[in-house]
Amino acid sequence: MTWLAVPLYAHAQGMSNAQIGALFAAPVLAQAPLNLVGGAYTDRIGGRRIMLGSCFVVMAAGLWFMVAAGFWMLMVGQVALILSRAAFWPATWAMATELPGERGVQLGRLNAVTNFGQIGGTVLCGFVLAAAGFGATFLVLTATGVLSLFAGLATPRLHKRHAALSARHPLAGYLPLLRRRIIVYTMLCAYLSALPFSLTMSFYPLLFAQFGHSEGASGVLLGLRAAGSILASLLTARFVRTGPQTLWPVTCGVAVAASVGFVPVINHVAPIALWMLIVGAATAAMTLYFQITISEASGVAERGSALALGGLGWSVSHLSTPLLMGFLADRYGIVVGFYVLGAFAAACAIVIAFTRHWAFQRS
Repeated sequence: MTWLAVPLYAHAQGMSNAQIGALFAAPVLAQAPLNLVGGAYTDRIGGRRIMLGSCFVVMAAGLWFMVAAGFWMLMVGQVALILSRAAFWPATWAMATELPGERGVQLGRLNAVTNFGQIGGTVLCGFVLAAAGFGATFLVLTATGVLSLFAGLATPRLHKRHAALSARHPLAGYLPLLRRRIIVYTMLCAYLSALPFSLTMSFYPLLFAQFGHSEGASGVLLGLRAAGSILASLLTARFVRTGPQTLWPVTCGVAVAASVGFVPVINHVAPIALWMLIVGAATAAMTLYFQITISEASGVAERGSALALGGLGWSVSHLSTPLLMGFLADRYGIVVGFYVLGAFAAACAIVIAFTRHWAFQRS
């Protein structure tokens, strides 16, 4: 919900594009280390406890935004939300890999449910904003955190404590993981898969507002990205394969680049909706690819940490994308910013294409 509400809330308070970009980029500096800590403690105490703690933070952040005024109060709320997400993602990914059944299918279902929540939250946010304003929107966010907490309490306890982990420092396993080429490669894939996600949280709403679309229409358009992700997560989960021969990451990277770069070309709801569906599907397939690749390259005892490193690729994207877009939007306009980021995403796809075989070689 905050992807639409927070940038519009900041814009309504008179903040510049650079300040709005900083609201989404600066908290990621805190997300990166917590992401690693969350992954390490997922291996040690289980993802379920980490997930429940994240729900409490979301509830507190929603209440905070209801009274937030000015850049620094909004920054505090953003930090809380970013920290919650940083702990939540590696925890739930690790939980999904421990479920019975085919790993790709379980991860696809998790991603589909996540994106379904994004659709409901984004569309609901747009209509609540239009009907009742920002205060009511953040109250709904708090209520969502309460519902998530009760849903989390109903999940099974799957984690088994590993005796070898309790005898060493929680962060000790990261250096050996970073020595593996496959981990570095999947971090790049995660970075590219998160780039449109970062724009959804920051500058897509501003682009749609500049094009003259209402809050309700913007919510629907942003929800289409999640709809594309749901379809891709459910339909491609059985077909996504890892390994040096598969073209999944290259194809998805090219689709991400095209959909980001071409979305501002025609200011009409139909082509914009099409590009949002495409970018959602491409990022979902790329996310599944890096999740499956990391899961198969790591053991159960280190999977939370390995997935957290994939999440670190997301964190770097969430840091760099809003900052770069804020800089470009203030100097050259938001439309030019989307063109530049589309070209940058294409360059990332080219790098992935040329490093696939290197990544799967034993270092």
